[in-house]
Amino acid sequence: MPGIWLVLSLLLAGCATQTRQLMQQGAANLPRRAEIAATPFFAQERYQCGPAALAMTLRAAGIDVKPDALVPQVYVPQREGSLPPEMLAAARRNGALSMTIPHRLDALLAEIAAGHPVIVLQNLSLQIFPLWHYAVAIGYDLDSGDIILRSGTTERLTMALSTFEHTWSRGDYWGMVALPPGQLPETVDESGVADALVAFEKAGNPQRVHTAYEAALRRWPGNLTMLLGAGNTAYAAGQREAAAAAFRRTVQVHPDNAPAYNNLASVLAELGRLDEAREAAQKAVELGGPWRDAALATLQSIEARRR
Repeated sequence: MPGIWLVLSLLLAGCATQTRQLMQQGAANLPRRAEIAATPFFAQERYQCGPAALAMTLRAAGIDVKPDALVPQVYVPQREGSLPPEMLAAARRNGALSMTIPHRLDALLAEIAAGHPVIVLQNLSLQIFPLWHYAVAIGYDLDSGDIILRSGTTERLTMALSTFEHTWSRGDYWGMVALPPGQLPETVDESGVADALVAFEKAGNPQRVHTAYEAALRRWPGNLTMLLGAGNTAYAAGQREAAAAAFRRTVQVHPDNAPAYNNLASVLAELGRLDEAREAAQKAVELGGPWRDAALATLQSIEARRR
């Protein structure tokens, strides 16, 4: 028995390095304390902490949903729990921009400081006998070294950061945010946001996704994926003028992108601006590449309409 406790002590002592670094070196960009006190609370029933955690986060994002409605979307009976991919996908289906955050404690605290509750995956036991649990991180206090969670049946659970890190590290430091369109995470980089937007576009309402793309473009105005996404979602939402403006902006920033010219030509043709459409289609054909046949078909269609 003493040997088992020695091993356990070594395991716990060896995985709180991020907490030690944060407490010793500090984080210049972080306030000393923050709490998103308005985050709703749903008590987590047995095996259904995933739906409850997701409902709390979506409600904080202004999306009116209850845990019971999320159970069939995320709960896997065979696993007696919810898997991270289902959590991300369900958030998108319900109208939120969801993505994972960097696997770092300072990133988690930065999101909280920005007003973004973070769903975290903890293993409350050891790796060989895991006890998986989702909680919602809503606050921290660097002076006391604590983190504040919505967890289980406790609305405001205060836990030492070092203890939290032990449990969080066993879940590979996995955390996710679910934000209303128009808000962006503080810590996810350009490529991560672009990937999340593409996933959101596949599952979300076009108008909400368009709002999310436009918000991302204010931070990264030259990103090709975001520019094309803004045009595609405006078109899907029935906003032809906005789509044309987005595709025109795309070709101005990326003048060698044939798909953007072809999309611009198609939208302009629908708007009856056939001379402009013909010019854009010709440019797409000239650029060639794998899109040349599609661009040529667009050009021929425009020429037929002009005649």
